[in-house]
Amino acid sequence: MSKSTKGLKAVASLEACKGVLSLLVGLGLHVLAGKNLEHVAVSLVHHAHLNPASHYPSIFIHAMTQVSDGKIKLLALGALVYASIRFVEAYGLWKALVWTEWFALVSGAIYLPFELYEMVTKPSLLGVGVFVINIVVVVYMASLIFGKHHLQETDKASSE
Repeated sequence: MSKSTKGLKAVASLEACKGVLSLLVGLGLHVLAGKNLEHVAVSLVHHAHLNPASHYPSIFIHAMTQVSDGKIKLLALGALVYASIRFVEAYGLWKALVWTEWFALVSGAIYLPFELYEMVTKPSLLGVGVFVINIVVVVYMASLIFGKHHLQETDKASSE
């Protein structure tokens, strides 16, 4: 197995994990649809042994009362669509399909400014970790794609 194949399979595995996580979130949202979200929020606050009348738990409970069933269903559908995209990307990278290499590069690069902003405004270990992983994937995909392009140009020039 070549270095590029191992790298593509590693990125494919990461994308598949994102898909599984998104699918779990979507299923969780689907389960919540139709439930009394205020009751669910109060149960969570009590389960965490928090005082529902204190500041942050009361904000959480109030926010849950503002979420409609339609919004939850829409979020669940969005999570399903996102998971599907991640699974298609993972499959394509696993099979080394060129278009998914470009897709991985572009879809990873799109998030970089937002992740950088989040890291600067609200620094956290998780934010830094996500940013570093994403930058590694973007740099790897760019080097793979543009390395192939350079190799093709070199082969084309040497055959002339």
